[in-house]
Amino acid sequence: MKHKGQTNPPGRQKIINALTELMGTKDFQSVTTAEIAARAGVTEGLIYKYFKDKKDLLYQVLNDIFIQFNQSVVERMAGKVSAIEKLEIIIRASIEYYTANRVFARMLLLEVRNTQDYFASEAYAMVKNYARNILDVINDGIGRGEIRRGTDPYILRKVILGAMEHACLGEIIFAGQLDAKAITQAISNIIFNGARA
Repeated sequence: MKHKGQTNPPGRQKIINALTELMGTKDFQSVTTAEIAARAGVTEGLIYKYFKDKKDLLYQVLNDIFIQFNQSVVERMAGKVSAIEKLEIIIRASIEYYTANRVFARMLLLEVRNTQDYFASEAYAMVKNYARNILDVINDGIGRGEIRRGTDPYILRKVILGAMEHACLGEIIFAGQLDAKAITQAISNIIFNGARA
């Protein structure tokens, strides 16, 4: 992300890293800007040079992470034709990312959704882009006949997103183990093959 004509100035990146590190052991509300500045080795005033306030810093951290994540998903789907295969890649990539980046997952799933201004942030715009990509793949699958015609693409997207989050949330909160491959296979099997005997 560019800021004032530069590509991510070092001070800005130090601040982002500091918040991410602090949130590994504390919830967002209890982290102070003084702590962030001290961890980053910068003045507290520098935080306000790059960010409007602490929430803006959090949202920009999430935005930067989402940009990287979305790019990795696009790269993994490159060359794939099957919509089902693409959706399985999205599911597995998301679960793997939640597993490998517990701080990010906690921020996204627990910290930000209870604040109205999050939904006007660049971070949420990236979430919408991610959700739009899922919808595009579903619609492509319906068009190709891979997914049953008459399937509501919006409901199917909600089912996929909800399944991923609920499969991960308890383990993220309580630092449990996650087997991304097994969870992906289980979710995909139920969604794409059905649970009826």
